Amino acid sequence: MPMQPWFTDAKLGIFIHWGIYAVDGVQESWSFYDDIVPHDRYMSQLERFTGARYDPRAWADLFARAGAKYAVLTSRHHDGVALWDTEFGDLNLGRDYLGPYAEALREKGLKVGLYYSHSDWNHPDYASTRKPGRPPEQEDNRYSEVAAEDEDLAAWERFIAYRDGQIRELASRYRPDLLWFDGEWERSEEQWRIPELAALVRSYVPDVVFNARMLSEGDYATPEQGAPIEPPDGPWELCLTINDSWGYQHQDHNHKSLAQLIRYFTETIGGGGNLLLDVGPREDGTIPEPQVERLEGLGEWIRKHAEAVYGTVRGLPAGHHYGPSTLSADGRTLYLVLFDAPRAEVGLRGLVTPVRKVTVLGTGTELGHRMVGGLHDAVCIVWIDPPAAADLDPYATVLKVELDGELELYRGSGRF
Repeated sequence: MPMQPWFTDAKLGIFIHWGIYAVDGVQESWSFYDDIVPHDRYMSQLERFTGARYDPRAWADLFARAGAKYAVLTSRHHDGVALWDTEFGDLNLGRDYLGPYAEALREKGLKVGLYYSHSDWNHPDYASTRKPGRPPEQEDNRYSEVAAEDEDLAAWERFIAYRDGQIRELASRYRPDLLWFDGEWERSEEQWRIPELAALVRSYVPDVVFNARMLSEGDYATPEQGAPIEPPDGPWELCLTINDSWGYQHQDHNHKSLAQLIRYFTETIGGGGNLLLDVGPREDGTIPEPQVERLEGLGEWIRKHAEAVYGTVRGLPAGHHYGPSTLSADGRTLYLVLFDAPRAEVGLRGLVTPVRKVTVLGTGTELGHRMVGGLHDAVCIVWIDPPAAADLDPYATVLKVELDGELELYRGSGRF
């Protein structure tokens, strides 16, 4: 399927990890899987989850102010607890949280994403098989697999029927624009029946976007928690937490600064990707204030520099400019990101296309520029006058470089 153009131009999405794990502020699913929290204590959160202040319209309004164009909510994590009143399985919150979420996003013009884990560590039929080729001497986790000699293929068929039932509900009820799968590492593509699963979803939502954890059916790469040094080929998305936790953990105050988040964002879009920035609401549905503040701040920066964000593509390869950059869709305007106040002129290397004009985005101040050097095929360096202090953004300044034609770069090693 061709990639949906809305995704590649979205630039920013909001990830939302919300579930019963927010009650005690423990790690989602993994805390019982790794025996950090007793299983019965973890599951006791199901009775104490209230969602009492859940306001999806407030969420959608915040996400729109942040500059996001889509959001992805955990419909069911590895713990198997569904955020909608599913007819399949017996673990859900007894209320549909997904319908109001989807409606609120669409009212704001945002695309609707749903996260769904292939794995379900609480389903009685899930731990009935194991991934082919897994060495038998490796320890089995009772929540996810069994020894090869104890496999029960009939139980696995029951699990697949349960999984397909839930996916059919999600696709038919909410018509998600994006399905963000996870947990794919525990079984093979054949065991998951990935092509059949994709066909099921597309029978309801033909234009749905899948992340790479749908294996052969994935539409884009999903690096996690670390910006790639070499950006993936094709569409991609970096998912990133604001602090160190996906879901709400009351003791985690290690929030990334707004300056750091803007750096992550500009480096990601400069490499042609989207940033999927995560928030972890409390169990009552409210988003912690430090996360709200950072989304608001990111939105202010994006609004000021929207021209360098939306409608752009991957910028310059490394070595041409010492920082991120983006390129207008017509290839005639470069946007250079400066994280620090330049102490001298800003260098731009390897441009074959002449520069027509340079301005500071957000203030409109024009900067002088000159071309220096160059011999035969090796082109000159463009030196741009540094912006005045009054033109500097407190987090990241953007220079708009207008070209006399479509961008052409010299990537050679020079004459020797």
